[in-house]
Amino acid sequence: MIFILPLLAVLIGYLIAKFLKPSSSVTFKLLLSFSGAYLLSVTVFELLPEVYEHRSKEIGVFILLGLLFQIILEFISKGLEHGHMHHDPNTKQFPLMLLVSLGIHSLLEGFPLNESAHLLYGVAIHKIPVAAILSIFLFNSKIGQVKALLFLLLFALMTPLGSWLKLQFEFIQTYSAYLNAIVIGVFLHISTTILFEASKDHKFNASKLCVIILGILLAYFM
Repeated sequence: MIFILPLLAVLIGYLIAKFLKPSSSVTFKLLLSFSGAYLLSVTVFELLPEVYEHRSKEIGVFILLGLLFQIILEFISKGLEHGHMHHDPNTKQFPLMLLVSLGIHSLLEGFPLNESAHLLYGVAIHKIPVAAILSIFLFNSKIGQVKALLFLLLFALMTPLGSWLKLQFEFIQTYSAYLNAIVIGVFLHISTTILFEASKDHKFNASKLCVIILGILLAYFM
């Protein structure tokens, strides 16, 4: 399941991009808000208490390192992890640095997935809108259909690869608390960015608030 669900999430995102044209869809934006709320809640309810069973001050340092590392990655990806795409759609060059940034992010998020089914669901839900936005960019660009599909395939494989590496190598398991702390920092940055970005014209959005509350409640009671 930890290998199949992230792959399925990318496929669903691709199909949404292909058939529903979600870039201007209110429903799509609400899905993004829901995914942010659910991911943040699972991180707070499950990952944080687990890592703080270890030495607290050191864990806190690694959480902050994860947050800073995600900020660095977003200089390259230009915010795609939390639902934005600012790359040039007319580019003819394969976006290698974007793949590196998203690949590292996806690899990291795969490490703790075997420890929590709820986290697995949260990552999968989060990947759907990201994959949809990425698909729109790739297939509207001028890099070619084959390269676009190759990009999506590599992106889809990175999270299962992270989960596989965690299961195969003992030294990763030995330092899993510190790696999970880095992932927590990554998740905290992404999810809070999704949730606290200003709404259009800074108006209160009741629908967004409702899906955020729903995401929190589902993460708590599931």
